[in-house]
Amino acid sequence: MAVGEPTTRHAPTARGGPFLEALRAPTPLRAVELRPPPARLSGDDSRDAWIDLDRGVRRLLQRERFVLFTDDAVGDREEESLRVLSDGLGGEADLSRVVPFLTCKHSLEYCRLFGRRAGAEGLGGVTVTGGDREVGVPRCLPRSRDLRAELRPRVPGLPLGAWVNPYRDPTGQVELLQDPEHQADYFLTQVVSHHDMEPVDRFLEEARRRDLTLPGLFGVFFYRSANPETLERLADFMPVPADALTAEFEAGAAAEEICARTLRALAERGVHKVYVSNLKIVEAARRLDAVEDLLE
Repeated sequence: MAVGEPTTRHAPTARGGPFLEALRAPTPLRAVELRPPPARLSGDDSRDAWIDLDRGVRRLLQRERFVLFTDDAVGDREEESLRVLSDGLGGEADLSRVVPFLTCKHSLEYCRLFGRRAGAEGLGGVTVTGGDREVGVPRCLPRSRDLRAELRPRVPGLPLGAWVNPYRDPTGQVELLQDPEHQADYFLTQVVSHHDMEPVDRFLEEARRRDLTLPGLFGVFFYRSANPETLERLADFMPVPADALTAEFEAGAAAEEICARTLRALAERGVHKVYVSNLKIVEAARRLDAVEDLLE
């Protein structure tokens, strides 16, 4: 993951911009989370993956979608998201609609430079997370808040996000978001499902009780099938309602309808800001459009 010095494109001077404005607006927001190509690819596979990424992201940006990029998801090394953006999309793309993740699973100098480059490129924000302690290299700092504290004075105009998990103690999760030392401008959540909304209800109730004003996006996973091996592997990283999903697919439900059911369940609870993950890059724009058609 080669890192070069930033060249300023259209960096913000104060925290704001399209992403935070959309999070704060009363209208629905449905973003897409994508994975950069695996770093292990070579030859024709690498070239094809980069072509697909370029086309897929351009379609999403043309539809004014916000695009989130993972950072070595589930412990697999990926191409650096900033390299993907600068090399693949060139200088004409509106990167204010792009929000990558940055984990603490890099050197501290790398993370500092990543933040400076993200600010110089005019990205919509960077979601800072700790990273899985069980896989890959050790964290450069103990907690994500420590890394946000490192980045804040270096890139004061760059929105920085946090990660919360509704499946954990809601009091602790909301307290983190309200702690000034957490230094977050927005939050993203672990993916949730309409098959188990109790954790969401508890989190939302605690957020209301404590008058949480920080804007956020709730994660929704796009299950393409009920393949047992895939669901079992996913369960190592997130809650997976395997039996219920299998029953839905066996009953004839399409992947788009299952995703739409989770979006409906969230909307019934007043949650209209979401990001959808696990969409294939070349299909992401079309399939998210199809999901939204089912909501009308």
